[in-house]
Formats: sequence, C-alpha cells, structure tokens
Amino acid sequence: MQNATQENKWRPFEKSEALVLKSVIALNDVYDDDIKHLGDKNMQNGTDTRSLTATTLTQLQNWTGKTETLADDITAAPVRALSATLDRDDALPVSGTALPPLWHWLYFLPQHRQSEIGPDGHAKRGGFLPPVPLPRRMWAGGRLQWLPENPLAVGDAVRRISCIESITHKAGRSGDLLFVLVKHEIHNAKGLALTEEHDIVYRASAQPGDPVPPPIAAEKNAIWQREIIPDEVLLFRYSALTFNGHRIHYDRRYVTEVEGYPGLIVHGPLIATLLVDLVRRHAPDAFIKRFHFKAVRPTFDLHPLRLNGQPSADGKTVQLWAQDHEGWLTMQGTAELA
Repeated sequence: MQNATQENKWRPFEKSEALVLKSVIALNDVYDDDIKHLGDKNMQNGTDTRSLTATTLTQLQNWTGKTETLADDITAAPVRALSATLDRDDALPVSGTALPPLWHWLYFLPQHRQSEIGPDGHAKRGGFLPPVPLPRRMWAGGRLQWLPENPLAVGDAVRRISCIESITHKAGRSGDLLFVLVKHEIHNAKGLALTEEHDIVYRASAQPGDPVPPPIAAEKNAIWQREIIPDEVLLFRYSALTFNGHRIHYDRRYVTEVEGYPGLIVHGPLIATLLVDLVRRHAPDAFIKRFHFKAVRPTFDLHPLRLNGQPSADGKTVQLWAQDHEGWLTMQGTAELA
C-alpha cells in the first residue's frame, strides 16, 4: 500500500456536505444502483450534461417537499435469507422477532415490470426523484435513528413516508453536482420506529483530466476485525434479496466490458450492513440507536474486504470502517449504542 499524507488519514465520521463532496469524485457512479428503487434511471437518451442551467435548477427545486408513501409487511422469509447470506447462526425468526438494524432495506422494494427494465438492469423510469440531467448518481451515505421503545419486528405492517428534504447545487472543477437529501420515516402500528436520511449525489460523466483525489489510508489495529470474501455468490444473493437487477453486481462480462470496471462491485448497503453486523457479533445485547455512514471508495469482488470496529472507552459508540486489500478506506461510520 502506498503511504498516505497526514491530511488523508482516516477521521471519525463527520456529518458534513463537504465530506460527502470529497467522496463523490472517488466513488464516481459505482453505487448508483443502490438508489434505483427511489427514482428513475435518468439520461436514457444518451445525452451528457456537465452543467445545469438556471432554468433547470429552478425546475428541479420544485421537487423539494415531494413525498411518497409505501406500505409493506415485515415477513420472516427475507430475515431468514439475509441471516444465511451473512453467515449467521440466528434462531429462526417468528412473529415478534426484532428486525436487526438496516434489515429494513429488505422491504419496500421496487417491482418494475420486465418490460420497464433497461439493458443495465435498472428500471427505465420512475417518478419520485427529480429528473436530474446528470448521468451519474450515487448513494453517498446516510444517517439512521431507531427508537428503543418501538423496534420494528417480524409481523409488523409498516408504512414508509419519504420526503425530498433538500436539493443543493454545487459547481466543481469536474462539472456540476447536485445533492439530494431524502428523509424516510417508517411507522408500524405503534407509530414512528425509524428515521433515515439518505444522501444522493448526481454528477457529470468523467472526463480526461478530471481531478482524482488520493485514497485514504485506513486505521490499523482495530479491536474488532472480520475479513469477508465478497464473491459472486454473496453479491448475487444480496442482489436477489433486495431485488436489485443492476448487472454490475453479478454479471462479470457486463461490468468489465461495458461499464469498464475491474470486477463486480460490492453493494454499498451490503458493506454498511456488514459493518453493523460486526457490532452485533461483538456486542449482541446492545441496542443500536443511531448509525451514520459514508461511502468513500468502491469495493470490488477480486480481493478480501476487511471490516473494523473500535468501541469507545465508555462503550457508548463504535467507530466502524471498511478497507480493501490494499488498506485503503472504503466506508466509514459510527454506531451509537443505547
């Protein structure tokens, strides 16, 4: 691994738009599939916009405040399947079994008709997110809060209310960027159970000469560590569980020959779920009340992925991060325990 400068050393998670912006350039569009169930696949006409006009920005701002409400049932089968996928030896879930943190991503899934799917596996169009005329988009991170007095559980009938909280434009050296903040609230029969803020970033296509920031060296010697082999089977199973048809996760010919990546891309939400799972393995009785995370660098299936956790001295927080085989930071986050 190359030496990183001190300013590029890993730091605990900071909730700031500036840090989201830093990770956008490095990540490019490799996690764009992970927001497919919230909106449309833009740029179907093949055009490439690097800047947004004042008129377009005004039109896009009209999406601020737009809401969407979906209903679902927390059934046991997806819980059993994800437990097996994560190589856990959990008891079989029954009605009333608490839903582990981030496993709500198994629900409220897209169900587009086959005729609506494009050649990359994305739905051709949808209606909740603003029609941003920038070709690349990514799930840059998020913040979640669970209520200890009302945990989600198997058997719950749930409702998710989503709202576009803000749309922020920034002009960068490599073109325009648009930050969309989506807030989700998930309710069961007892009321609000989970609040999630979801950071989505749109940007222009990469061009020769665009700035490429240096990678960030991950901290070493974490108290908690686990190594994962993100092979084709793991990625396929997670794609199936989340009804994610994007071919970059399971079609090696497509991802290397069409998209131009070196290997299959590990889902951002899967890495986040594995980080939270690390907490559950080492502190099984703890209740995670908050989790913040930020994607930093893409992860491919060609090499092992290391998960790291460093609990605080008082046991109230855990710094979490993932690193690739070269020691570069790929995701970082913080879990707060009740």
